[in-house]
Amino acid sequence: MFVAASTNCFAHLERDEAIEKLVDLEFSAIEMVINEEGDHLKPSLIMNDFEGAVAQVSATRRLDVVAFGIEMSVEGPEYMDCFTQICKLAKATKVVTLTVPSGQHGTPFNEEVERFKEMVKIAEAHGVRVGMRSTVDHLSGDPDTVSVICGHVKGLGLGLDPSHYIYQRETPANYDDLLQYVTNVYLRDSTKDKLQVRVGQGIVDYGKLINQLTKVKYNRSLVIDSPIQDDVDHMGEMRKLRLLLESLL
Repeated sequence: MFVAASTNCFAHLERDEAIEKLVDLEFSAIEMVINEEGDHLKPSLIMNDFEGAVAQVSATRRLDVVAFGIEMSVEGPEYMDCFTQICKLAKATKVVTLTVPSGQHGTPFNEEVERFKEMVKIAEAHGVRVGMRSTVDHLSGDPDTVSVICGHVKGLGLGLDPSHYIYQRETPANYDDLLQYVTNVYLRDSTKDKLQVRVGQGIVDYGKLINQLTKVKYNRSLVIDSPIQDDVDHMGEMRKLRLLLESLL
C-alpha cells in the first residue's frame, strides 16, 4: 500500500496550481478527478481532444497518476461513450483503477446491475478495473447492497470510503465483508455528524483499516480526499494525515 492524494483536495484551484500544491506536500502519487466543473481534467476534453487529455495526465511534475475518479452528470449512451473514452485514456496513460458513483437511493436495482455489467465489460476490454464509490444516500452507501451488487457483477470493485459508513449513522456500518472487493480507498477523518473534521477529531480507525486491508492482500493506494474546510490549515491537515498514514504502513 502507498499514500496518494486526490486532485479534489484542491478543486478550487486551477489544475497546475493543484499539482504544485501536491508536489509541495511531498506526495508521489495522485488520483486525478474527471469532471466538467473547475479547471482540472474534463470529460469534454477527453471526448474532443484525446491527445490533449493524454498530455494533461502526463504533465504532473513526475507525480504518478494511479487512478481516475469519474464524476459525470450525463446519463445513458452518452455516459457510456465518455466512459469508454476514459478507459482508452487510462490504457494510454497506464492508469489501472477507475472509480465511479453508484445510483442514488431509489435507482432500480436491476437497472444498476446492468449498468455496472456494461461498464465492467468496457473496462476489462481496455485492461482497467472499475469500482463503485461508497457514498451516503446512494446504493453504495449500504454495505449489504454493495455486497449483492458485487456478487451479481463479476469483476466490479469498490472504492471504499469509510467516512460514508460513519456519517449520519448512530453506529458505524460494518463493511468487513466488502474488503475483498476494494480497488481503491478514500480517507479523511469523520464523525456521525460531520463527513469531514480535522485529523484526530473523528473516529476513522486508520490502523485497523490498514491491518484489515493487509489481510486481504490489498496493495494499492490510500487516497487522501480532503476538500478544503473553512478556518482550517488545509495544507497542514493534509500533511498531518499523509505522515500519519505513512507511519502506519
